[in-house]
Amino acid sequence: MWQALVSTARRLLNDVPRTLLRERLPPGLPRPPGRQRPPEYHALERVVLTDGVGRTLFEEYAAHRAGAAGEAETGWVLLGLREPREAVVLATLPAGTQSDASATHVQFNSAGQVIGSLIVRQQERRLRMLGVVHTHPGSLRHPSEGDYRGDRDWIEQLVARRYLRGEEGIFGIGTADATGKGKLFADQPAVHVQCLGELRFSWYSLRHGDAAYRPLAVGVTIGPDLARPLHEVWEAIEVHAERLERLYRQQTGVTFGVVPEESGPWLAVNVPVAGTAAVIRVLLRPKEARYFLVRNGEMLAVDCLEDRVDRGVYLLLAELAAQG
Repeated sequence: MWQALVSTARRLLNDVPRTLLRERLPPGLPRPPGRQRPPEYHALERVVLTDGVGRTLFEEYAAHRAGAAGEAETGWVLLGLREPREAVVLATLPAGTQSDASATHVQFNSAGQVIGSLIVRQQERRLRMLGVVHTHPGSLRHPSEGDYRGDRDWIEQLVARRYLRGEEGIFGIGTADATGKGKLFADQPAVHVQCLGELRFSWYSLRHGDAAYRPLAVGVTIGPDLARPLHEVWEAIEVHAERLERLYRQQTGVTFGVVPEESGPWLAVNVPVAGTAAVIRVLLRPKEARYFLVRNGEMLAVDCLEDRVDRGVYLLLAELAAQG
C-alpha cells in the first residue's frame, strides 16, 4: 500500500505551489500587504471529520464487508486542511476497484488517486493529503509493525519535499469488533475512537522521527465529503487515469465533473479549444467514451469512436484546427 501512496504523493507534488525565491526583509520592517507570516504548526491535538466524511467511511466500510471481498482490507486517502493544532478532513479517495488487497494488506491504485486529487482540488486548492485510513481483519485496532514501517517511510518522503505540513500524518484503523450491533447512532467510547454498530475507527498520528504512534482525539463537524460524487465514477477514473493525467498536464484549463444520468453517472472531461469559446467535452465510463463540442450554448455530438480519451481529444483538436 505505502509504495503506491509514496508514488501518489510524489506526483501530487507537481501541484504544490512553491515560492523558490523569497524576498528578504531587513529586521524590523513590516511585511508588504498580502505576504502573511506562514502559520506555526504544533503537534496535532485532534482530527476533525466532516459528517460527510464520517458517513463515507462507515457506509463504504459496511458495504465492503457485505461484498464478495469483505474479508480483504480496504482503505481511503484523506484530504483536507492542516491548521496549527488540528486537521480538518474534507474528502476521501477510495483505494479503488483496481487496488491490490488481501486479508493482510491493501495497495492503493496510485494513478486513480492522482486524478481524484486533481478533481477535488478544483473545488478547494488548499486541500492537501493528510493521511490514510485502512481496515484490519479481526480486532487489531492499532497500526501493525508493517504499517509503522510504511507510514514512517511515507512521512519521511513527504517531509523531505516539504509537503506534509507539521511533519505529522493521520492514520485511521478500521475494525469490525465494536459491540453496538443494532445501535442507531455513533458513539465515542474513547476520545480517539468512533463506533457505529459493529464498526470501529481508531485514530492515531505519527510525527516525523517518532518511534511510535500516539492516539489522536477525533471530532465531527458539519460539512461535505467533497470527493463523494467521485466514488460513483471511480472505476472510470481508474480505467482512464493515466491518459487523463497526460491530458491534464499537456492542455491548459482542463476540468472534470460528474454528470448524473438515469442509466448511471458519467465522468465529464472538459478541454477548452485554444483561441475560441468552444469546449470539447468527453463523457466517460469504464468502457465507453462519448465526445461533444460545446459552442455558442449548444452541445453537439461528435462522431468519434476512440476510447483512448487523450487520443480522441487530439484528433478532434486537429480536425478543428484544419477547419480554421
